[in-house]
Amino acid sequence: MSSNLHPMLNVAIKAARAAGAIINRAALDVESVRVSVKQTNDFVTEIDQAAEAAIIETLLTAYPGHGILAEESGSEHGAKDSEFVWIIDPLDGTTNFIHGFPVYCVSIALAVKGKVEQAVVYDPTRNDIFCATKGRGAYQNDRRIRVAKRTRLQECLISTGFPYRPGDKLKTYLNMLGEVMSQSAGVRRPGAAALDLAYVAAGYSDGFFEANLKPWDVAAGSLLVTEAGGLIGNFTGEADFMDHGECVAGNPRIYGQLVTTLGKYSKFAGAGDKATVRQAVLDDAADGASAQDDAAAAAAPAKATLKSKRIKAGGAGPAITPPLNPPDAPF
Repeated sequence: MSSNLHPMLNVAIKAARAAGAIINRAALDVESVRVSVKQTNDFVTEIDQAAEAAIIETLLTAYPGHGILAEESGSEHGAKDSEFVWIIDPLDGTTNFIHGFPVYCVSIALAVKGKVEQAVVYDPTRNDIFCATKGRGAYQNDRRIRVAKRTRLQECLISTGFPYRPGDKLKTYLNMLGEVMSQSAGVRRPGAAALDLAYVAAGYSDGFFEANLKPWDVAAGSLLVTEAGGLIGNFTGEADFMDHGECVAGNPRIYGQLVTTLGKYSKFAGAGDKATVRQAVLDDAADGASAQDDAAAAAAPAKATLKSKRIKAGGAGPAITPPLNPPDAPF
């Protein structure tokens, strides 16, 4: 990295690399990593905790008066009333990590009076540092990065995150996904939101959307996107999105097109839009039930016909009815 980085950003990069070293060592024998379940499909490992401890120690050694908001330890470390708060996800993509799927990262941001001013996203599997200081642009290693230039959603590659916890609105999400899939060149689900946002900033993908996100998932990535010339907000396009639990990002043109598609799905959408979405989900459910009934009705006569033909054909043995093909899985 260049030597003229902001001193606070240099400390954040040092902290991210310390965490990355812990993660890379553990990845050599991921089968032996102890895993706990926070809630269904939401995992934490001893590596998340060790990486977080290394980050916090590095940051507080340099800036003992700063506050900390971290995924695993919350606000129990650091000053409680500081205007400077480090927002930390020590291992974004834990589910990928514990399966040996090499898409995960370290995310560190510094918010000053509630606004993100420094950001680092570190991919330890590729040794990529994405970083930004407010007003100074975004970088991948030593290279200045910009969001992609595509202006038509149908030419774009969009990344997303699937709902994975009980209570997440899966059917609503599938409607959103269906709309974006039909309007774009492709949709990807890598599994680490902070890295997804870094990739939007670098122009590797054209846009990103996900619901049910926490501040530590998006704090660093949000500054990368804006410093790379992109926009980020909630599904209705409001820029003050950090605590809203929903996020859409892209270059300005693609961001606008995604907001047009996703706005009605926002928890901040108007009553009319929400009613439209509810009706669409109900219609999909009714269509699914109707399709199952049609399939069952179509299958029943076929079974009877096969049996009767076999009996008429004579032969002493019992009639053998071929098994019906099971219905296709929904995905």
